[in-house]
This record gives sequence, C-alpha cells and structure tokens, in this order.
Amino acid sequence: MGVERVEVIAPKPQGTIPDEFIRSENEQPGITTVHGKVLEVPTIDFSDPDEQKLIRQIAEASSNWGMYQIVNHDIPSEAIRNLQAVGTEFFELPQEEKEAYAKPLDSDSMEGYGTKLFKEFSDGNVTKKGWVDHMFNKIWPPSVINYQFWPKNPPSYREANEEYAKHMHKVVEKLFRLLSLGLGLEGQEFKKASGGDDLIYLLKINYYPPCPRPDLALGVVAHTDMSIVTILVPNDVQGLQASRDGRWYDVRYIPNALVIHIGDQMEIMSNGKYKSVLHRTTVNKEKTRISWPVFLEPPADHVIGPLPQLVNQENPPKYKTKTYGEYVYCKLNKIPQ
Repeated sequence: MGVERVEVIAPKPQGTIPDEFIRSENEQPGITTVHGKVLEVPTIDFSDPDEQKLIRQIAEASSNWGMYQIVNHDIPSEAIRNLQAVGTEFFELPQEEKEAYAKPLDSDSMEGYGTKLFKEFSDGNVTKKGWVDHMFNKIWPPSVINYQFWPKNPPSYREANEEYAKHMHKVVEKLFRLLSLGLGLEGQEFKKASGGDDLIYLLKINYYPPCPRPDLALGVVAHTDMSIVTILVPNDVQGLQASRDGRWYDVRYIPNALVIHIGDQMEIMSNGKYKSVLHRTTVNKEKTRISWPVFLEPPADHVIGPLPQLVNQENPPKYKTKTYGEYVYCKLNKIPQ
C-alpha cells in the first residue's frame, strides 16, 4: 500500500492520536479557535436581478473577505446530492478497492486517491500530517479528463460528476464575468487571462474521518488556495474555518450554498485588489466530514501575472509573472515565490 491512510488509522481503539497528527500549540484548534462565535462571511444571492448590486457585492466580498457563499446559483439540489452521494460511497468502499485508484508515488499529477499533498514539515523529529484522505479528478474540460482515476464503483460516479461539471460551468462563466466587471474590466478579461476555454476544473474530495482528539489535529492546515477561484460544497459537519483579524473562526454552514474562495492566481491577476483567503479545516470526534472543492486552474504552461489594465505608475506590479506550473512547484515545495 505504501502510505497508511487516515481512514485506516481512525478506527483503531485509542484515546489519542499518533504524534504526527498533533499540531503545535499555535495551531491546535482547541486553543486557537474562537469558540462560541460563528463567522458570518458574506452571503450573496446569485440570482439577484439587480446586476450592479451583484457586481458590487461580489467585488466587495472578494476584496474584503476573499471568501463568501452564494445561494440561488441554479445548480440543482439533486445534482449536489448526487455528487455527494457517489463521493461518500467511494470512500465507504473496502480499502483495497480504493487503492486501485491511488495516485502513483512518482507521479507529478495530483489526480487519484491519496493522503498527503503539501510537502510535510518536521517538528523536531516528527513529520506532521493532516487528518484527511482525498481524491482528485479533473472534471472539465472534457479534453483533460483522465477516466483512469475515476472510480467505476459506485457505477453512477461518472454520471454524477459530469452532471455537476455541466452546471458548474454556468456558475463559473457568470462568476468570472462579475469579478471582471467589479474591477472595471471588460466582462471576459479574467476568463481570457485564466486560459479561456482551457480553464481546468479540478475536483477534490476531502474525507475527514472521526478523530479521537479534534482539539489537537487539523484536517487541512492553514493555507491559501493555489487556484484562481475555488468553489466548494461541504456536507453538514462543521469544519471550515477562516482567519479574520489574526483569529480562527468557524464559518457558518448554509445548506446547498456554494462557498467561494478567492485563490492565489486571482489575487495575482487583480494585482492584490482581490484577496486570497487564509483558511483551514478542523475535524470532528464523532462524525465524518467531507467536502467537494472545485479548483479552477489554468493549464500548467499558462502564464499568470497582474493584468496590464490594473497596473500603472501609482499601482506597480505587486507579483511576479510566471507559469502556473512554476507557481505550483514553488508552493508545494515551500520555495519562496
């Protein structure tokens, strides 16, 4: 098997967790979470007929928060339920069946079933890990899909993911247009700068099994997303946290809402006007948390930098221009950008 999965470790009868999952005190959610207060990130009605109001809300939330939730987004509830059902069913399969879709250890691709993603770091002699397993699949455009990593069981996995991608495509087109207009750009500018029709939708299923010590562990450590934008749906188990004024808060769960994260590439393209959000994930003692983020990414060889329209003598470029592949390599290997 090569890598011990978190969902294999989780059921072991023990009152604690292995040392590699215990975070330092300045990360432990039991210490660092603001308890008793849920963060009300902006909630935006995506169907609002007042487009100018919608543009303003999206721009303000992207600038001041970097995270918001959109409701009335026209992705049918059934499509979300089906996506979540097949993902949950996959992770409930026998371990050996899931391992058939494991990401090869020597692969540069993110696709497949796996456990670790970011380069792990050492605290003394202990390598730290997140309490999470995952599955990555590219779901759009059709030209980049590799069905080798799409589970054949449950049988409806492909249909549910393709249906979700079809609806997601409409949301993305509208969101990118609103983000462009919010900075006074032509409506297609961010789409063009992101790779146009070659924009990749990378779906990740995060699977966080019950954890005996959720006060000590994190599912995913504090980070900003490498993507342009991330669009996420979780199950109903609390876990998403955002950093606000240097403190960590639970983000309120809204059924069927899409959680929007502004990613690093959008911050770069907007020359810092839109802010990539710092967030992390906690785990639960009794319940399994699962989330389905879709990372909107340019092709690896696509060059990303501040848009020329947003740069002038008073606002010089704040970020380097480089290919997305170069950016990802540096971030995953913790090389300064």
